[in-house]
Amino acid sequence: MMQEGALLESRTLRESVVARTEVLDKVKALSLLPDGLHVTTQMVATYFEVAEAVIHNMVTDHREELESNGYRLATGEELTVLKAVSSVGSRARNAALFTRRTVLNVAMLLRDSIVARQVRTHLLDVEENRRSEPVDNFVHRLAEWLDERIAEYMAQHAGTATVHHVEEIVRTTISRTVVPLLNIAIQNDSDQRTQLEAHEEEITRLQRVLREREAAGSMAALDAMNPRQFEQHIAWLCRRDGCDRVAVTGGHGDTGADIVAYTPDGRRVVVQCKSRNPSGTITSGDVQQFIGMAKLDYKADIALLVATCPFTRDALLLATRHDVTAVHRGLLEAWNSGTKLQVLR
Repeated sequence: MMQEGALLESRTLRESVVARTEVLDKVKALSLLPDGLHVTTQMVATYFEVAEAVIHNMVTDHREELESNGYRLATGEELTVLKAVSSVGSRARNAALFTRRTVLNVAMLLRDSIVARQVRTHLLDVEENRRSEPVDNFVHRLAEWLDERIAEYMAQHAGTATVHHVEEIVRTTISRTVVPLLNIAIQNDSDQRTQLEAHEEEITRLQRVLREREAAGSMAALDAMNPRQFEQHIAWLCRRDGCDRVAVTGGHGDTGADIVAYTPDGRRVVVQCKSRNPSGTITSGDVQQFIGMAKLDYKADIALLVATCPFTRDALLLATRHDVTAVHRGLLEAWNSGTKLQVLR
């Protein structure tokens, strides 16, 4: 079943349902311009009960997607007409026009609008009902029709020659009509299965991303993680900040690297994660062990010692002298909240 979170995150899923514009009217009436086809930015904002600036920002962030679904700018004579029949300012050099399809696209992107959420709910309900409807099996109906026609013909005629003639007609009909239809049906079924599998993979990936984002919400969430979960989360932060080839290698003890990754410019990042009680500390002994492992064993270009607790003064000084980035609790909180580590830029 398609989920709202996946719909918000995946353009592929949005494109698969963007034609279902009838769901807009199930929530509230959408006022259109006199042409019966378009609405202005102000009218879109009014429909979703948000400020016009919210719609402007959405267009900036998703312009290419919205344009593919009908968004455009009116200029010239069309703009003159719009100024006469709508609230477009007389000094405006252009005016944004949205189709119903574009408005539905906006509903699938707009997170903080009650109306948009209601539209998404109706959209998901329509999709779920559509998928649960029985498939009209055209091939079976065609076979039944052929059986009926053959029975009627056989009832009206007799004789071996006639039987052979009917068999020849059936074979010709099957080879010229039924077989091609079966091939088309098989191909369509294969295409639909491929699309369904692609959607399921997309939903699975997005569910994982959503879970990771939920985990990134607070330090309390990090404190509740076990060491393995903490390593996985720090690996995700590295990926978020542009690192690739991120490998979680934990399990080698306190002196081993927990994560190895690479920056876009090819520098090797070696990370050790310390998931400890916030009341604890990272000592100079912890730092010294990490320095030997990261610099000598792993030839790290960037060495990160990440901890859920503070570092002692001596530990911070030692880390600074040996070019180790001490990601203490305060810095980890900022990194976890979206601030990119300076050393990874």
